[in-house]
Amino acid sequence: MSRILSERDKELSLMQHLTELRNRLMITSFGVLIATAIAFVFAKDIILALEAPAHLGKPLQLISPTEGFTTYMRVSLFTGIALAMPVILYEIYAYVDPALRPKERRFLLTLGPFVLLLFVGGMAFCYFLLLPNAINFLFTFGSDVFEAAPRASEYISFVTTFILGVGLVFEMPVIIFAVTRIGLVKRSWLAKQRRYVFLMVFVLGAIITPTPDPFNQSLVAIPMYLLFEVGMLLSRFGGEPRRAT
Repeated sequence: MSRILSERDKELSLMQHLTELRNRLMITSFGVLIATAIAFVFAKDIILALEAPAHLGKPLQLISPTEGFTTYMRVSLFTGIALAMPVILYEIYAYVDPALRPKERRFLLTLGPFVLLLFVGGMAFCYFLLLPNAINFLFTFGSDVFEAAPRASEYISFVTTFILGVGLVFEMPVIIFAVTRIGLVKRSWLAKQRRYVFLMVFVLGAIITPTPDPFNQSLVAIPMYLLFEVGMLLSRFGGEPRRAT
C-alpha cells in the first residue's frame, strides 16, 4: 500500500512540476507577446536605427509583396524578446526557486541585474562596435564590381540575429557559474583548459563574425575570453558545488 502511495506521490509531483512549467511558459509567452505588440508601434524607428550602421543613403529593397510586413514583424519580435528579457529571467528563476537554498537564492537575486546588464551590454557592444565594422567590410568588398542594394528581409535578419547572438554570448559568466555551482563541471578542470578556451573563442569569433578579417574576429574573441575569466572569478566566490543529499 505504501509503495502505491509513493508512486502516486511521484506522479503528482511530476504533474505539479509540468503544470508549473506550463504556467511559467505561458506567462513568458504572454510577456513576449505584449512587448512585441508595443515594439510594433515603434517598428519604423527601430528599422531606421538598424539601417543606420550600413550608411546606405537609400531605403532597403523589397522583392516580394509580403516582405515589408514580415520584416516589420521580425523586428517587432526581436525587440519584444529583448524587452521581455526581465520577465523571461524572472520566470526561469521562479521555476527553480523551490530547489534553491537560501544562500543560493540571495546570490541569484543579486546576480539578476548583472545578467540583464550583460545582455544589454552585449547588444550595445555589437550595435555600436561590431556591426558597423562588419557591414562596412561586407558592403565595400568587391565595390568596384557590385553595388550594395541589400534586401530588407535579409539585411534585417542578419542584423537582428547578430545583435541578439552577441547579447546571449555575453551571458557566458552566468553560464560558467551555473555549471560549476551545480557540479556539472569542476572549476579546477576549467582553469586547466584556459589555452583551449583561448583558441576556442577565436574559432567562435570567426563563426559569429560575418567577416573573415582578423580585426573583427578579435573584437568578438577578446571580450569572450574576458567574459570567461569573469565567469571563473564568479565561480570562485560562489561557494562549493551542491552535494546530493
